[in-house]
Amino acid sequence: MANTKGNRKRGVEFWRAAVERLQAGESSTDLAAELGIDRRGLYRWRARLGSGVADPAREREAALRQEVMRLKQALAEKVLEVDFLQGALHKVEVRRQGKASAGAKASTTRSGK
Repeated sequence: MANTKGNRKRGVEFWRAAVERLQAGESSTDLAAELGIDRRGLYRWRARLGSGVADPAREREAALRQEVMRLKQALAEKVLEVDFLQGALHKVEVRRQGKASAGAKASTTRSGK
């Protein structure tokens, strides 16, 4: 949920007008000083309000970021699976080595002839 503290203090229309002035080319530092607001707040509101037109490049970038995050999560899960299976394999090998040193007869595929 977005922070609405600025909404109660100044209202959305105030911020919309400030963002329009910023997009018209006014200096963010001068504009913030004139309006008595934080420059970072001005940029946050610019991002919130957007330009009204969806930017295909930004949409694509956001989609790619989501895909990267999904792939990183899948990779992390697979790494954990591999680590678990390697540990299990190591335990099985240790058990087999323990049985082989006990002098037990190895199994064979030939009949006992």
